[in-house]
Amino acid sequence: MSLAAAYDPMLIPEQPPVESADFKHSMRFLAGAVSVVTLGQGRDRTGFTATSVSSLSADHPSILVSLNRASSSWPILQRYRRFCVNVLADDQQAVADNFAGRGGVKGADRYEGAAWETLASGSLGLVGALTVLDCELEEAIERHSHSILIGSVRAITTRAEAQPLLYWHGGYRHLSNQTA
Repeated sequence: MSLAAAYDPMLIPEQPPVESADFKHSMRFLAGAVSVVTLGQGRDRTGFTATSVSSLSADHPSILVSLNRASSSWPILQRYRRFCVNVLADDQQAVADNFAGRGGVKGADRYEGAAWETLASGSLGLVGALTVLDCELEEAIERHSHSILIGSVRAITTRAEAQPLLYWHGGYRHLSNQTA
C-alpha cells in the first residue's frame, strides 16, 4: 500500500489550537543569525532587526524576509520596493539594538552610530557587516500579521574575517572559537 493511500485525514484526532505564547516560547529555541534590514531614503528611511531571513534560490539569487505589516517599515517598503539585508558581525550588537527600537529609537535615527554606504538601489548597506545583500522586492506574500518578502538580490558584499552575531533563547550569542 502506498503512503498516500494509507493517509486518511479523518483519522487524525482533533487538536486544540496552538497558543500564541506557546509558539513564541518554542521559537526561542531556534537560533538564528541577526540581520538588520534597511529601507527607504533620506529622512524617510527606517529598518528593523530580523532573524527571519533565509536564502530562497541560487539560480535566481533571492532571499526571504518576514516583516510584520503593523511595523513602521511596511509602508516604507511598499513605497520604495527595495531593501538591504545586512547580516551582522558579532561586534555589531549596538546596531541590532538600534534597529530593534531599544531605547525608543525610531526611523532614520536607527542609523546613528554606525557607518553606512549608499548602494546602487539607494538602500544603505552597513560597513563591516558579514554580508550585505542589496535587494529589489520581487513579491510580498501576505499571511496573517506578516508578509513574506521575496527579494531579488542585485549586489553582494562580504567580510570574511568576522564572526556572526546570533540570537538564541531571548539573547545575543557569539560563536565559540573551540572546535569539536
